[in-house]
Amino acid sequence: MIANESAADEYREIAGRFTGLVEAVPDDAVWERPSPVPEWTARDVVRHLVEWFPGFLAGGAGVTLPQGPGVDDDPAAAWRTMSDGVQAVLDDPAYAQRLLVNPHIGEVPLPDAISRFFTADVFMHTWDLARATGANETLDPQRCAVMLDGMLPLDELLRSSGQFGAAVEVPDDADATTRLMAFIGRDPR
Repeated sequence: MIANESAADEYREIAGRFTGLVEAVPDDAVWERPSPVPEWTARDVVRHLVEWFPGFLAGGAGVTLPQGPGVDDDPAAAWRTMSDGVQAVLDDPAYAQRLLVNPHIGEVPLPDAISRFFTADVFMHTWDLARATGANETLDPQRCAVMLDGMLPLDELLRSSGQFGAAVEVPDDADATTRLMAFIGRDPR
């Protein structure tokens, strides 16, 4: 998260960009294009976000997000329904002091957990979806640099989680987006 930015505002910005990409997909043929994530299509990028996070939130904080149609039926509506639910949680002061409890991360204030685990995931997958659909894949360089700086010390832990591929080599003078994407295992070329 960028300094002096609330988790709600951060999510609003990042999810807003992702929503714009989702809503710009013109037809099913584009949803079936390959993404930079091996064996995933553009639709699978949305599926990943829509399917993993509700269970994480329900199991760790007792929060149930609204369910929309399935991603196979309507990826845009599936994303919007779930994402609007996340934004509602972040905007509701009643959730500000709630903790998310998870055996791997301990107790984390709910807004911080959403920011660290979901908003960050949406941010990185924005690049994947943009690449798959032919949209502008440029990410905020400051966010990329902050995220990369936070991830570098956790390199071994992140790789062993199975959630990230092997880092891809890029020139030392590569821009922040390229360095972040290469670090998480995407080939920016």
